[in-house]
Amino acid sequence: MFVKIGLSVVVLLSAGASASAPVDPLTVPIVGERTAEWLAPTPPEKLYGNTYLVGFGGLSNALIDTGRGLILIDGALPQAAPMIMANVKRLGFKPSDIKYILSTEPHFDHAGGIAALTRDTGATVIASPRGAQGLRSGRLADDDPQRAYAHSFPGLARVREIRDGQKLRLGNTVVTAVATPGHTMGSMSWSWQACEARRCRNIVFASSLNPVSAEGYRYSARTSAGIVAGFKRSYAAMQLIPCDVLITAHPSQSGSNSRYVEGPGACKAYAEASERALADRLAKERGR
Repeated sequence: MFVKIGLSVVVLLSAGASASAPVDPLTVPIVGERTAEWLAPTPPEKLYGNTYLVGFGGLSNALIDTGRGLILIDGALPQAAPMIMANVKRLGFKPSDIKYILSTEPHFDHAGGIAALTRDTGATVIASPRGAQGLRSGRLADDDPQRAYAHSFPGLARVREIRDGQKLRLGNTVVTAVATPGHTMGSMSWSWQACEARRCRNIVFASSLNPVSAEGYRYSARTSAGIVAGFKRSYAAMQLIPCDVLITAHPSQSGSNSRYVEGPGACKAYAEASERALADRLAKERGR
C-alpha cells in the first residue's frame, strides 16, 4: 500500500534531532496520515510451528526459524527497523541470525526499513527481478500506479533476484516465491510449510493486491493493460496456492481484524476481494 507523503514532515523530523545524537540516514522517519496506525505497537507472537509475527498493528512482518538461521519477510518503514529487531529479540532470537530478508514489494511502507535491517544483520535481501530494481533505486517504477507520488526510500546496493516458482532453502524450511503482480509489477508473495508434531500447515505471506493509485491514474487506460493482466495472473495464483494460513502485507487487507486468517479458503477469498475491487474501479472509470 502507498499513500502520498509530505516530504517536509520528514525533513522537520530529521532537523529536530538532538545535536548530540547523530541521525541514522537509513532510519529517518517517513510520516504520513496512517503511519501511527501502521506502526501501532503489537507484541510479537508465535503463529504456528517455526513461524512468528514480529510486525505491527497495520504492517506485517513474519519471521521463520529454519534451525540454521532466520528468514524475515518485509522491513516496514525506515523507522521501524529497530522495533522489528527488538521484537525478534523479545522472542529469544538474535537479529544477527537473520540470513535472508524477503521483500513483497518495492514501496516505502514494506521496503523502507530493509536497508537498515540489512546493514545491522548482514542478511541477504531477496526479491523478484522487478522488485529488485525498485529496491536498488529506492524509487517507484515508471509503470507503478502510484508513481506520481514520487516518494523514495533508502535503496540497496545488493539484492538477490528470485523468479516465480523458485525455491529458497534454509535449514528445515523451503520458501517458494509466488509472483503476484498488479499492485506493483514486482510484487512477490511467499509460501512455506510450518509443522508441529506431525501436522503441517501451508503459510502464505501475500503481497498487497489492492488496486490503488495516485490521483489521475486510470486502470482502464491502454497503457495500464499490463497492470490489469498482472492482477489477473495474481488472482489465478492465489486461487490455486495451498493456503491454510494467510498473512497479508497489511493485516487489514485480509478482511479480518486479526493479524492472520486461517482456513483453506483464505487466499481464494483474498483474491476474490481484490478482483471485485478492480472490477468496481474499472467500471467507475468507464462511467458505468
